Amino acid sequence: MKLTTCFVSLVLSSLATASIFGGQTILDDPELSVPGDNPLTFCKATTDDKLVIEYVDLIPNPPEAGKVLKIEAAGNFTEEIEEGAYVLLSVKYNRLITLFSSKENLCDQMKNVDKECPLEKGKISIIKEVELPTRIPPGTYDVLADAYDNKDQKLTCLTAKVTFKAS
Repeated sequence: MKLTTCFVSLVLSSLATASIFGGQTILDDPELSVPGDNPLTFCKATTDDKLVIEYVDLIPNPPEAGKVLKIEAAGNFTEEIEEGAYVLLSVKYNRLITLFSSKENLCDQMKNVDKECPLEKGKISIIKEVELPTRIPPGTYDVLADAYDNKDQKLTCLTAKVTFKAS
């Protein structure tokens, strides 16, 4: 669950994702890479997103079991984000097994990175450290986060693929 919390913090704080929930296809396009040192990609071109991500840095990248993962991110909201915003999250193991799938209250999750709703229009930045468990089953974890405002308008959509090796 700490792995999920890490990605929830990352995705909600740095803000982004594409979604199986909305029927979108995850694209494998280098032009969709999220700026910074990270394994993130946008779900699609981000021209309409209400969250414009400047960068997301993960230290270390890729994340390592038993280490502290530092997340630094910055972006801009094109409008104020009010209570009722949400994120559809999915974490899959080796592309087949769904470990976690839920609809999370964005404002509740933002408290994990010391932010509260309403989130003001303009620049937002976060720095968060998450201690990863020492035992994470080896394999590939696919994370999908699809964020919406309280009027069901897209904020952003991100995907990440992280592989943990046997220790």
